[in-house]
Amino acid sequence: MSPACQGPIPARRRLRENGRHQVSAPRPRTDADWPVACRDVFQKEASVTEQPTHISGTQLPPGERAPEFTLPATPDQRLSLAEMSGRPVILAFYPADWSPVCGDEMSLFNEVLPEFHKYGAQLVGISTDGVWCHAAFAAERKLHFPLLADFEPKGEVARRYGVYRAADGIAERALFVIDAEGIIRWSYVSALGINPGADGILEALESLSVPSSAEGAAS
Repeated sequence: MSPACQGPIPARRRLRENGRHQVSAPRPRTDADWPVACRDVFQKEASVTEQPTHISGTQLPPGERAPEFTLPATPDQRLSLAEMSGRPVILAFYPADWSPVCGDEMSLFNEVLPEFHKYGAQLVGISTDGVWCHAAFAAERKLHFPLLADFEPKGEVARRYGVYRAADGIAERALFVIDAEGIIRWSYVSALGINPGADGILEALESLSVPSSAEGAAS
């Protein structure tokens, strides 16, 4: 079959062929990979990972309407889910700025951001950190997507999505892909010490861009 007859090249294959950043997560980090100042954070992630994944309940499943929210994006600006309606939205909940695995995860998403944009998708990171902490973290990592502060009431939005760890006061490492109509189409919760990568997000976005069989028959 000629390339013209094969349809669009899947995003993950396209990244590999173009020599772009890997979309799968890198190998798990160990204590030796980090300066002493960071090791206590990594050990916290590792110890929490041994606990049950869902402390406050199961994350909202595909098919559910995504709960509305409005959160601070900067000290003087707020962003709501409603403002992003009409396009796919990726919500990336994560435990904490500055932790090693979170830094790897957000940096990976930053590298893959052009691929998300090809599907018209908006990526948003959410944690229980405050806006000033987010600002410093985003500047250090050179992130080009908003980080929202689920700070006060602490973890309120994470609770709505079923991904708040009340015992630890942080969000799970959780991903949601929401379609243009505000319906959750894919969700995933990773162990806190594991970077889930971007493969699942890209597959979910690809599925949103493929016409259904009914639409194909109608055309």
